[in-house]
Amino acid sequence: MTQGKKLITVLGATGSIGVSTLDVVGRHPERYGVFALTAHRQVDKLFAQCRHHRPAYAVLDLPEDAARLQGLLDEAGCCTEVLSGSAALAAVASAPEVDMVMAAIVGAAGLVPALAAAKAGKRILLANKEALVMSGALFVQEVVANGATLLPIDSEHNAIFQALPADFRRGDEGYGVTRILLTASGGPFRRKPLEELSAVTPEMACAHPNWVMGRKISVDSATMMNKGLEVIEAHWLFGVPAERIEVVIHPQSVIHSMVAYVDGSVIAQLGNPDMRTPIAHAMAYPERVDSGVQPLDLFAIGQLDFERPDFQRFPCLAHAYRALEAGGIAPAVLNAANEVAVASFLDGKLGFDRIAGVIAATLDAVESQAANSLEIVLEADQRARRLASGFVMQSLN
Repeated sequence: MTQGKKLITVLGATGSIGVSTLDVVGRHPERYGVFALTAHRQVDKLFAQCRHHRPAYAVLDLPEDAARLQGLLDEAGCCTEVLSGSAALAAVASAPEVDMVMAAIVGAAGLVPALAAAKAGKRILLANKEALVMSGALFVQEVVANGATLLPIDSEHNAIFQALPADFRRGDEGYGVTRILLTASGGPFRRKPLEELSAVTPEMACAHPNWVMGRKISVDSATMMNKGLEVIEAHWLFGVPAERIEVVIHPQSVIHSMVAYVDGSVIAQLGNPDMRTPIAHAMAYPERVDSGVQPLDLFAIGQLDFERPDFQRFPCLAHAYRALEAGGIAPAVLNAANEVAVASFLDGKLGFDRIAGVIAATLDAVESQAANSLEIVLEADQRARRLASGFVMQSLN
């Protein structure tokens, strides 16, 4: 690897965010190199990425998958060393050689390596919502204590970051920020009659009108739990209370989010719906580099629409506000219950219209508790998963 390049570890390299990140890396070989790539179980896809980008390390969840990948790489003459397990994820996220970490592992599995990157003082490009949803106070504390840099990758939070003053400090009232306006597409069922939601299939839920995303995130977008998690994330990123974070349905997905100020100004960030824009912004910040995204053609768009979200249609969004206001372990419980419910829906075990009910029942069943340590958060996560699985089973009877 050429001296002077910024080295990146991509956690979740085979997912849509990881693929987009590597696309941006490939456009700027003089600026960026790859230190490590990780995946859950997609051996063949990770093999192709390793052959192209030649990282020092690759990480898979299971030893048998790691052994297969190592054999493929050895045969191909690629010197990448393959590791496995959660400890290896934390190691490649915190290695001294690493300049930045793309935290794009979906779900609670991404929490530990993202925390490891924070403790090591890295530039963290945060695409994993759960790190802040499950343990926002702990995560922010580690970022501050260890001099890490936290840059949001979600298109909405990256837009807010761009619309805030350059020297904005989290939670500071001196900048005149009155509201954060999180935009949402409304997903594929924004206009679908409520009585027809019980017939929604995984294929229907994963057919997002604007964005190309993984299956779990696509379902979260359809229920608007994705936006609920983003409300919690925005609270921790920017220090703004729940009552000043407003969700706005904007079907065109051109305005990625807005910040309202005390003088009446509303500053928005616009662009085509392509995750390479926020990825390139965070990788090069405070500079700007080519992301490969086509320029926005306002004349082709013609108009921009806005609606208030309907909590009857999107109860998951209401549950997220409830969890944020409750605080403590409630957001971790919310996230765990949602992961179980969405997985059950994708497996054909739970109706789409039952997802919100499983989440509500799980929130009701877990007593409030302060999230004072990672151990408490992870224990709450596991307890919520057991309870949510039980509620899914009840729904089958």
